[in-house]
Amino acid sequence: MAKTKIEWTQDSWNPTTGCDKISSGCLNCYAERMSFRLQKMGSPKYADGFNLRTHSNALLEPYKWKKSRMVFVNSMSDLFHENVPFEFIEAVFKVMNENPSHIFQILTKRGYILEKYSQKLSWSKNIWMGVTVEDRSTIARIDALRNTGAYIKFLSCEPLLSDLEQIDLRSIDWVIVGGESGSNARPMSESWVQNILKQCKDANVPFFFKQWGGFNKKKNGKLLNGRTYQEMPHVK
Repeated sequence: MAKTKIEWTQDSWNPTTGCDKISSGCLNCYAERMSFRLQKMGSPKYADGFNLRTHSNALLEPYKWKKSRMVFVNSMSDLFHENVPFEFIEAVFKVMNENPSHIFQILTKRGYILEKYSQKLSWSKNIWMGVTVEDRSTIARIDALRNTGAYIKFLSCEPLLSDLEQIDLRSIDWVIVGGESGSNARPMSESWVQNILKQCKDANVPFFFKQWGGFNKKKNGKLLNGRTYQEMPHVK
């Protein structure tokens, strides 16, 4: 477990590390850059760089946490990667089921695998499940998410790379939007963000605006319409 600067969570927990690029949102993957940096620093967990690895010893960590916390699961990987055995995914879910005092937030770009496994997994109320929707080509991930048994279902539109046009927000509990950051950041149009904000308001879905991004994300900030939007899901 490690502290994280991601505004919509508190800590991160990585029972798997490494991944592969599958869509446009992966092009400038921050986790890949960080993995190679940690590899150069001699971190044993990243000895193989960004190659996918499972870490069974990490499954013991949540049992040691004393204070309740909000945890991003696999900030450095994708739990629903094709090469993660279902038995390991099941083991991660068992850990989350047995630690109800913590909220676990999972995010995947592999909605088809998520949907395939959903009925075989135990969705306790402390598991929030999300999919990344960066452009129109990834919209189908929303339907895959909607078909799961997750208690809280959320969308991460980060990096937002195009206008998503009309979004079906039925059964969606939360939407996060953010621009790409870093030296090769692709631009995000304000109109794309405003479109999502309006749809969230109309559907009464909490909206969280993370950042404008860009080369200097701190300077560009996170103000939208002169204010910050950091709404969280309505826990039922």
